[in-house]
Amino acid sequence: MLTAKGAATRQRIVESAARLIRDRGPAKVGLDDIRAATSTSKSQLFHYFPDGKADLLLAVARHEAEQVLAEQQPMLGDLTSWPKWEAWRQRVIERYDAQRDKCPLTALTAQLNMADPAVREIITELYEEWQGHIAAGVRALKDSGETAADIDVDNAAIEILTAITGGAAMLQATGRMSYLEVSLRESVNALRRPAPAATDTP
Repeated sequence: MLTAKGAATRQRIVESAARLIRDRGPAKVGLDDIRAATSTSKSQLFHYFPDGKADLLLAVARHEAEQVLAEQQPMLGDLTSWPKWEAWRQRVIERYDAQRDKCPLTALTAQLNMADPAVREIITELYEEWQGHIAAGVRALKDSGETAADIDVDNAAIEILTAITGGAAMLQATGRMSYLEVSLRESVNALRRPAPAATDTP
């Protein structure tokens, strides 16, 4: 059990490592780089991360997953009206436009070891929590009559989340924001469309 001071030191190391990894990629960041950036000794580093770099990378993965959602709050947790949906959509676009290839999601999905089951579990949990927030927002619109009554809440949330993550991946590959802007706008606007009118059968 860490003391408050120890927990703060460990968090400082994780945050510094996360910044280095975003800038250089994990393959180009060694423990000596992290020690230099955080002014910590080798023994101190291994005190907080007994398995060395593998342990530290896992802590960075958890940190980055937390950042992905934290940067969308409080909007993401309160998608209860169309103005609030629009505010959240704008927040997502602004954050990715500002961060580009330094965003936490990229660090997780493109730079950290996806073959590591522990990292995959962290990413899966991130997507599930993210989808849950979006689904709660779709459900709020449905309950208030601001979207079609027959909409599938979970499917709509998956479509919107996929629009963000797919658009973000294409942003990293091309540097073009339009992929994320258009995919997120269209997937959210799909919620505004009324259910198709029922047709009488002869």
